[in-house]
Amino acid sequence: MTQLDLIRALPKAELHVHIEGTFEPELMFAIAQRNQIEIPYKSVEEVKQAYNFHNLQSFLDIYYAGAQVLIHEQDFYDLAWAYFEKCAEDHVVHTEMFFDPQTHTDRGVAFETVLNGLKRACDDAKTKLGISSHLIMCFLRHLSEEAAFETLAQALPYKAHIIGVGLDSSEVGHPPEKFERVFAKARDAGFLIVAHAGEEGPADYVWQALDLLQVNRIDHGVRSEEDPTLMQRLIRDKMPLTVCPLSNLKLCVVQDMREHNIRRLLQQGVKVTVNSDDPSYFGGYMNDNFIAITQALDLSEDELKQLAINSFEASFISEQDKQQWIEKIQAL
Repeated sequence: MTQLDLIRALPKAELHVHIEGTFEPELMFAIAQRNQIEIPYKSVEEVKQAYNFHNLQSFLDIYYAGAQVLIHEQDFYDLAWAYFEKCAEDHVVHTEMFFDPQTHTDRGVAFETVLNGLKRACDDAKTKLGISSHLIMCFLRHLSEEAAFETLAQALPYKAHIIGVGLDSSEVGHPPEKFERVFAKARDAGFLIVAHAGEEGPADYVWQALDLLQVNRIDHGVRSEEDPTLMQRLIRDKMPLTVCPLSNLKLCVVQDMREHNIRRLLQQGVKVTVNSDDPSYFGGYMNDNFIAITQALDLSEDELKQLAINSFEASFISEQDKQQWIEKIQAL
């Protein structure tokens, strides 16, 4: 079995994907037309050209332009279903999807509309594709703590359908400590906790996520390597990092994939996982990320298997389900 065959055969869990970041140009254009929404692009080709952004701001411009066309429950269903079809192609058997309610409620779309569309797609993915899933609601960190409290209040009636709460969007200048109180309330309500930290922001943000937000997982976390004491903590606590290699390359966290530290982190015993982040914008879905790091970093078959095993160990599924998938990986 070649490494490419192994990548395709490995069952995988995806733990860091923004459902709004899976919006492919063709679907965006189709939903815009269906909803009669004016977007600043006259064709699918123009949308595709806009996806070739050159910095964070031009990415956010197209990201939010895309979000504008999502209005009805069916739109959110279609968005999630298209992603689940990609999961099926890449043998992603479990996914824990982020969604950003504030991106939609601030436009007048009801929280319930967003959630119902996503939840219906999750249910269909289980019955039709055999893919299990959880939903994680994220606060936008460039907005206020007060806005996060409002979003948490909106989510509470739907607690049964949302497993966790996260923190995303522009990291620099918006440290985790800004949201300490709202995450304490989320924990008290029974949500699991994750947070983006140590992507563009410093290692100190990872410490804050661990100690102040009391996270169950760190999203990104690649800059943790700059702090040896933090590295020891991550290894000791078996704290997962949901790493997104192609995203790191596209947003210039690394200049060249050969510089990426995911293999070093893995070899040192950090529980790193591979994920796609915003795949329609950042150059690929799960297997694309596995292929990119395998080619750039010369990963062994054992390392590829360990990354897949880590994805299940770091997930929020039952211990029994984790073990079943891990045994399947080990048998390959």
